[in-house]
Amino acid sequence: MKRDFYSASIAEFQNTAPNHILGQLAANNPFPLEQPQRNAWLEEINILQDILSQQEGSIYFEYAVPRMGKRIDVVLIIGPATFVLEFKVGENEFTTAGLDQVCDYTLDLKNFHETSYACFVVPILIATKAQPVVYTICETSQNDKLLCPVRCNTDSLAEVINSVLAFAACDPIIDPIEWQQGRYCPTPTIIEAALALYKGHSVTWTPSMKYSGAGGQRKTLSFRGHPAQERVFWLSVSGTR
Repeated sequence: MKRDFYSASIAEFQNTAPNHILGQLAANNPFPLEQPQRNAWLEEINILQDILSQQEGSIYFEYAVPRMGKRIDVVLIIGPATFVLEFKVGENEFTTAGLDQVCDYTLDLKNFHETSYACFVVPILIATKAQPVVYTICETSQNDKLLCPVRCNTDSLAEVINSVLAFAACDPIIDPIEWQQGRYCPTPTIIEAALALYKGHSVTWTPSMKYSGAGGQRKTLSFRGHPAQERVFWLSVSGTR
């Protein structure tokens, strides 16, 4: 299943007319194309065509985040890094909501997209009309190649990208084809996790579910091994819904 509205190598993107790219975005958009969205896409295309002339890699517009039912404005795969870009076209401030939005998208990609697990991933919030701000390229405290969010405007975006590439220079280059073929593997449900845990124990009995409590309902899931086994395996998983 195609996860984006438009994708191409950066070289192909650079050599394609903005209106043609806009046409592909509009054709894959399931909703009527309103003028603000049209203008935002054209602005993003023009900005990126301007700053990516010296880069090699791949670009993805409106990349789907299935678990959240949302789409990332732009994902860039350049060298050893994955860039998650959230554009706020025409805005002159970096809002908390915008920062939370790009961080949520990045966490989802880092944790649930199979081929993003082991590579550097950086969230970037671009308020196109904002004043320049000081930024630092660094990893989060988890030390898992997830970088701290960066805020920038149009003029400093190219510099931010180059700074991230310098920071991640020791890592191998990401293969864009392999990256885009990576599976999306969200956190398993409580039942899926239990079944996976006891997959090798010939669990044949139907799990029992018990509910209690008037407020948050408490769930208990129990599995028992086959009666012929010397040992009986029980698993009780509880949670509040």
